[in-house]
Amino acid sequence: MRILPITPVVSIVDDDQAVRLALGSLIRSLGWQVRMYESAEDFLSSGEAAHTACLISDVLMPGMSGVEMYERLRALGLAPATIFITAYPTASLQAQVVAAGALVLLPKPYKAAILTHWLSVALGNP
Repeated sequence: MRILPITPVVSIVDDDQAVRLALGSLIRSLGWQVRMYESAEDFLSSGEAAHTACLISDVLMPGMSGVEMYERLRALGLAPATIFITAYPTASLQAQVVAAGALVLLPKPYKAAILTHWLSVALGNP
C-alpha cells in the first residue's frame, strides 16, 4: 500500500476578504491546502492551529492583533512558521515580530514572488 504525503496546511488570518481570497488562490496554485479566517479569535477557536504548518497573518485587525494571536499560540506550545503582513510596517514592529520568532514581516502590497519565497522557506516545495 502506497502512503500519500500529507499536504501542509497554510492558515490565513486577515480581516480583509479580498486579501484572504487572493492569498488563498495563490497558495492553492502552489499545491498547499488553505484555511482562511477573518479574525485571530476565529482562528484560535477553530481548533486548526495544531494542524497549521504555516500561518500568514495581518498584524492590525479588529479585536486581537496578529502579534497577540501569535504570542498566544506560542504560549500554548504551538509555533507554526509565521509570515506577518501589514500595511503599516515600522522598524520597531519588524524587530518585535522577528524577536517573537516569526519568519518575516512583509509590507503590503507585496509581490507574489516574495510571498512564494517565504512560503518555500516555511514549507519547502509542495
